[in-house]
Amino acid sequence: MALFFMVALPALADEEMRFDKEPLLIQTAAGKVLHFTVEIAATPDQRARGLMFRKTMADDAGMIFDFDQPRRVTMWMENTILPLDMLFADDTGTIRHVKEKAVPYSRDIIDSMVAVKYVVELNAGIVAKLGIKPGDRIVSATTTKKAK
Repeated sequence: MALFFMVALPALADEEMRFDKEPLLIQTAAGKVLHFTVEIAATPDQRARGLMFRKTMADDAGMIFDFDQPRRVTMWMENTILPLDMLFADDTGTIRHVKEKAVPYSRDIIDSMVAVKYVVELNAGIVAKLGIKPGDRIVSATTTKKAK
């Protein structure tokens, strides 16, 4: 079984997965509006893949994970090359928890601490540089769509 994973993992790294993109705004409590373009991870396969194996990402880029229903979410950085900041937001888009500088390749569990519907991943250091904090809001087509 271990041999299978050793063979399958490099193949997974080379496999292309497509993600739609959308503009995402972060509205800070201080009144700033920050602009990003994020890829959307909405399906189970897309959420499982996320930003794994990516070597670079633009400063104004990221990924939004849509979990459909609010719940406590756990993430990890295995197979993720880029250090990341993670924003955990509820169904209103309000950021409830922030994890800064998640360590590449780490298997440590990163917990949302509360029920959230969205996780936004940005390059590590962006949160501190731009002053993003819990209570700020994320706004995008994903966060404003009506529930089915």
